[in-house]
Amino acid sequence: MPVIYEKRTYSVTVGQMAEVTRLYSTLGWPALEAGGFSKNCLGYFVSDTGDLHQLVHLWRFDSDDDRRAFWKRLFADDDFMAFAKQLRPLMRNQNVQLLLAAPWGTHP
Repeated sequence: MPVIYEKRTYSVTVGQMAEVTRLYSTLGWPALEAGGFSKNCLGYFVSDTGDLHQLVHLWRFDSDDDRRAFWKRLFADDDFMAFAKQLRPLMRNQNVQLLLAAPWGTHP
């Protein structure tokens, strides 16, 4: 099975991006780092054109089993879930897209 990339796009309620940024900076990212989860993260991005008020993050996994085990461990992490409890009311919706690398070009 090839490497799997997971793109997660969270649509943030208009006017709440500053609070989302604060929560990620003070609780979310520290919980990801402390639990060893940040090593799978390729990056977080905030939309600047097109659909606005979006937080996009890209993750890398060695297999689908690896991906499923990762999310299961993360959702069992008390520090991360305390952060998620505060984050969820600020989100309008979430889109998860699984991507496979094309057989040409560079890949992260």
